[in-house]
Amino acid sequence: MDLVVANNLLDFIHESPSAFHAVEHVKETLIEKGFEELCLKKEWKLKAGGRYFTTRNGSALIAFTLSDNPAEDMPTKGFRIVAAHSDAPTFRVKPNSQMTHDGMVSLNVETYGGAILHTWFDRPLSLAGRVVMYDKEQKKLVKKLVNFGRPVGVIPSVAIHMDRTVNDQMSLNKQCDMPLLFSTLYSTELSMAELLAAQLDAPQGSIVDYDLYAYVTDRGSIVGCDQSMILSPKLDDLSMVFCATEAFCGAIDVVNHARNNFLCIFDNEEVGSNTKQGAQSPLLRNVIERVTEQFGLDKQHAQMATYNSFMVSADMAHAVHPNHPEKSDPTNRPRLNGGPVIKINANQKYMTDADSSAQFKVLCQVADVPYQTFVNRSDMAGGSTLGNILTSQIDIHGVDVGNPMLGMHSAVETAGVLDIDYMIDVLERHYVS
Repeated sequence: MDLVVANNLLDFIHESPSAFHAVEHVKETLIEKGFEELCLKKEWKLKAGGRYFTTRNGSALIAFTLSDNPAEDMPTKGFRIVAAHSDAPTFRVKPNSQMTHDGMVSLNVETYGGAILHTWFDRPLSLAGRVVMYDKEQKKLVKKLVNFGRPVGVIPSVAIHMDRTVNDQMSLNKQCDMPLLFSTLYSTELSMAELLAAQLDAPQGSIVDYDLYAYVTDRGSIVGCDQSMILSPKLDDLSMVFCATEAFCGAIDVVNHARNNFLCIFDNEEVGSNTKQGAQSPLLRNVIERVTEQFGLDKQHAQMATYNSFMVSADMAHAVHPNHPEKSDPTNRPRLNGGPVIKINANQKYMTDADSSAQFKVLCQVADVPYQTFVNRSDMAGGSTLGNILTSQIDIHGVDVGNPMLGMHSAVETAGVLDIDYMIDVLERHYVS
């Protein structure tokens, strides 16, 4: 079993401790491939055959490659789009976060997304995100990424001797049980802003505000007696960001000058996508409008381009749990290393329909990749993802898919090694077909 790609994924996740870092990592990859960065606040001058990307809030990114004749190709062939998201359930550090008691300092944190809370106990945790600084020389606010890069805290569990019911039932209070223990010998009581300034080697008093999140410091692992599984934080959804980026860049090297391809990475999917950098924003629609206008497409031909497009929304899917097989649908039972999962929901939580599912199945067949289907048990409510949220902003055809996994929203999740290559192969086929 070739583990090179799996290890590359684990490196990518380890180097992406926040959504800001994940997008920065993708930016670096695109720049190495000759992409030009565009600013949403400035005028664009696009060229046929060009490679471009733009970002929103530092945590969302849209990249695109243009064909040699966009004005002719867009209305008839549309766009090939893959969408994924950069965020994961975690804990966000609150303002005025330090709480001192009994000689210890804990950080007051707020849960972000639907984390499985108990999985965060007793793990080495660090902090990463973005700070906003005031540069006195330039007389303006400057944004910088920050990462402590080492364990700086832990969320300690209560000993079984003090809670004999812990293995029978667990009811956690997000305010009382989840603060992060930060220090036991805290003599100077520096503020978080002062700590961040020291971490960045910046002048004290320069930090105006910050977006700071907890993350598990351990690098993911390849596990199993046959090395067939990956165990890592943030597989949902950085594994799909990785696969989509690999496929998008891989398609560049294929001789195919008639495709206009998009890579979309949105933030805040885990909290509903209803932000300026989320899938429910007009970001993708605005970028597509700019692109079509650059090449002289009128409203009718721009709409033709959209209606001739196809989008793959890539977000992780549930595999059958080995200890709880009854949690899965009786006839749709995805397994690890069984290939990409097509996600279907009668109540339209996913954008998949028979037509888009068939198109994706054909892509899998051409790419020689197995595929599976996921439907919730009829007596269980499921989640939603990017696809149907995006269609509220742009009328586009597409399918919701993802690689199968166990422990979704745990601090550390499990997926299959083979599925990484399968997803990259079929997404690349999507871009070049």
